[in-house]
Amino acid sequence: MYAIKSTLPDATLKIVGEALQGALVDLIDLSLIAKQTHWNVIGARFRSVHLQLDEVVDTARAHSDTVAERAASLGLSPDGRAATVAATTGIAQVTDGWQQDSQAVRTMVDALGAVILRMRERLDEVGPVDTVTEDVLIQLTKELEKHHWMFQAENGG
Repeated sequence: MYAIKSTLPDATLKIVGEALQGALVDLIDLSLIAKQTHWNVIGARFRSVHLQLDEVVDTARAHSDTVAERAASLGLSPDGRAATVAATTGIAQVTDGWQQDSQAVRTMVDALGAVILRMRERLDEVGPVDTVTEDVLIQLTKELEKHHWMFQAENGG
């Protein structure tokens, strides 16, 4: 079997690998939460919230691929299996059933906030050892913070 070998030192690879795997899990779960909420949102602002949720899904899915490919390029096998996501996510579970638009917005403010906090922790860990991975996480965090702002503005805080 052919193995991908990184040029990063093993200690650096461990830090970067944990950050990338954690980011991948959070992004996959964020996309699932946003899609679940998208399917179940109701209320006067249904359409705008419904469409806004798909924007989060698109962002999370695009960046999850970037994060997974960054890991693979370093010789790390990304793990996006459902069991792994369920066991290691940092996002609270979304409620089942219909969600009023204001509750759907709160769900996303909370979910995005949780992911952003974890991304910033990862940036602190990765920044000193691998600026390439740091750049991937910076771009991702920037987009997540934009979505977070927009959802907060949706409910006025």
